Amino acid sequence: MYIAIEGIDTAGKSTQIARLAEAYPGSIIKKEPGATKIGEKIRDIVLSGEVQSAKAEFLLFLADRAEHMQEVVCPNLDKLVISDRSVVSGVAYAMVQESISQTAILHLNRFATDGNYPQVLFVLQLSEKELNFRLSQKELDGIELRGTEYLLNIQDALIKTPQLLEIELVIIDASNTIEAITEEIINKIKDTK
Repeated sequence: MYIAIEGIDTAGKSTQIARLAEAYPGSIIKKEPGATKIGEKIRDIVLSGEVQSAKAEFLLFLADRAEHMQEVVCPNLDKLVISDRSVVSGVAYAMVQESISQTAILHLNRFATDGNYPQVLFVLQLSEKELNFRLSQKELDGIELRGTEYLLNIQDALIKTPQLLEIELVIIDASNTIEAITEEIINKIKDTK
């Protein structure tokens, strides 16, 4: 079973991934971008804020996604694969940037993944107020420096994208307690298996 945890920066993805790793010790836990050696380099490039072209950034993410699918996800589909981000992020970020047509975005992501998408997608959703508070508590990376409005547009796209890819979507209020969020995710995993 392949699932993904999505959400804009500071939504709590890393916290939930760590808790799921404890709950499912035999699972494969990976981050996209960055689940492979090449992915780590791509992640560093993108988060540095040096990439000026939206198309170049999109293609870097596609390269990581193709490697991630071939090296990590597909060989482990007999286990529980839990991904911190997925194809949904790639589509959502590209749609918000509006430099590539939606048709091209969907086709190129299907090409990069061979059409292997998460069975269930969990989106940790933040209110604008909660997002502003969480951003004020940390040093911002290149993506976060684009601002609250940009991040909220990404969040909207994260919720819209699963429909386009025909992925089951579960929206979770990220302001709930850590424990409540984990319980909701685990219950859904149990129901889906």
